[in-house]
Amino acid sequence: MDLSVARWRKSSRSGGDGGECVEVATGLPGAVAVRDSKNPHGPVLVCAPGEWRAFVGGVKGGGFSR
Repeated sequence: MDLSVARWRKSSRSGGDGGECVEVATGLPGAVAVRDSKNPHGPVLVCAPGEWRAFVGGVKGGGFSR
């Protein structure tokens, strides 16, 4: 997948101290990409938009709390 057209944005929930930072890319045809902002050239997780919406919905609904 060509990520050169991706528009990356840092999650509003990422810490300001440089710790746990996640970036999400939109603008990709049929995909959403996620990466660690501290390692922008590292691995990228790519999923379908529906899968991403389900994941975000689960997080917001507390489905992944400890």
